[in-house]
Amino acid sequence: MDPVHDVLIIGGGIAGLSLASELADRRGSGAGIVLAETEPALAHHTSGRSAEQLIPSYGPEPVRELTAVTVAGLLDPRPVPPRPLAWPSRMVLVGTGAGLRAEAVPGMQELSRAALAELCPELACSPPEAVAGGLLDATSVRTDAAALVAWHRDRATAAGARILTGAPMTGAEPDAEGWRATAGGQRIRARQVVVAAGAWADEVAGRFGAAPLGLRPLRRTAALVRLARPLAPDHPMVVAAGSGWYYRRAGDGALVSPSEAVPSEPCDAQPVLEDVEDLVARLNAVTSLGATGIERAWTGLRTEAPDGVPVCGPDPDVPGLLWLAGQSGYGFQTSTAMARAAADLLLDGTVGPWCSRDTADALDPGRFRRGPGHPLPPLP
Repeated sequence: MDPVHDVLIIGGGIAGLSLASELADRRGSGAGIVLAETEPALAHHTSGRSAEQLIPSYGPEPVRELTAVTVAGLLDPRPVPPRPLAWPSRMVLVGTGAGLRAEAVPGMQELSRAALAELCPELACSPPEAVAGGLLDATSVRTDAAALVAWHRDRATAAGARILTGAPMTGAEPDAEGWRATAGGQRIRARQVVVAAGAWADEVAGRFGAAPLGLRPLRRTAALVRLARPLAPDHPMVVAAGSGWYYRRAGDGALVSPSEAVPSEPCDAQPVLEDVEDLVARLNAVTSLGATGIERAWTGLRTEAPDGVPVCGPDPDVPGLLWLAGQSGYGFQTSTAMARAAADLLLDGTVGPWCSRDTADALDPGRFRRGPGHPLPPLP
């Protein structure tokens, strides 16, 4: 008889890896934890294509609460990683007065057009009807996505968690102890299953008999471009209110994105270069960046729930199945808090007091169907 594991996590992006390391740390051992990733490498899809900026003022209120928890944890991680996971890096939102008011949240500092031009000299030439001023988020941080993925992986495996790559799900059925699944040709028995499969979450959960939540993969492209003059080392990330395009310093050039949200099937998304070329032309029309070429472009899928809030909780109809999905563009910036919430549910059956009840309720997948999810029997 195959051994019964405590939990099977399906998905090796930042969500699944964060949960594996959180569970291993809190239990004092990763024994009984299996993570299965379809691709030959971890963080292959969206998690490997992050803008690497965590913005506490970005997103709906539950996301902002989760982001604050995540940022605090990444600025002071335990155990201390080999290299920093995050560090302060300001963000400024720019646009018209109406556009800025629509996206303002408490704690942001209002900047006049003159103050904005002093902070971001390339915006001094921007048409006033397009850039009237800005809002500064001084709590924003940059993160090293590769270092964070490696830290979670190493923390989980050092504690005994088993990580399988090149292991697509090909079958699942209930058994007396929970679930019997097949991943990469290997049979895995587990008491609980966590679906952290990003754009494929609805499809994977369906293998376990769960109805889809209506998660929508949305394409978003980014590129590295050359600049006429490098931005200052402490230059803030610049995000346009409303349209959402952004740029930030990346070496002597800049990372830019049109922030499109084009529906897509779950896939290994590829960039549409015309979108990046159009953005370069727009940036050169409203700034003096002097972007002169595209060095590299890539695309990821931001998978969002119908109400735009991530999903973390037990399925309302399928016992033993927990959703950890729908993070949209907030995957890295909510990763620590989402992992903590999922671990709370798996270990204690409820989200702890560190998270407000409103936010915990907002994450529950039962909001899309007929009621709260099945209580999860706590893991050993």
